[in-house]
Amino acid sequence: MATAKKAPAKTTAAKAPAAKKRTPNAAFMKPLTPDAALAAVVGAAPLPRTEIVSKMWVYIKKHNLQDATNKRNINADDKLLAVFGKPQVTMFEMAGLIGKHVK
Repeated sequence: MATAKKAPAKTTAAKAPAAKKRTPNAAFMKPLTPDAALAAVVGAAPLPRTEIVSKMWVYIKKHNLQDATNKRNINADDKLLAVFGKPQVTMFEMAGLIGKHVK
C-alpha cells in the first residue's frame, strides 16, 4: 500500500491587525429638521440624515412602493410625490432629493 503524503500545514506567522473601529462622520449624525412634505413621511422631529433615509425605507417597504420589476426604483404615492417631485425615482436619487427637504 502506498501512503499519501500530506501537504505541510500552512501557518500564518502573524494575524492580521484588528480593524479600527469606524467613527461616524459628524455631518451624518447632525440632527436635521424635515420640512412639511418630508415630515408627513418621517415625522417632524429633528433626525440625523441616516435615520431619515432609514425611515423612508421603512415607509417604502410598509406601503409596497418598490417597483415590482426593478427593485431599485421607487414608485411615489401622494406623500412621496411631494418629496420627490416625480412619480418614480431610483434609490440612488432618493438621498439627493431628501437633501432638498431638510434644514
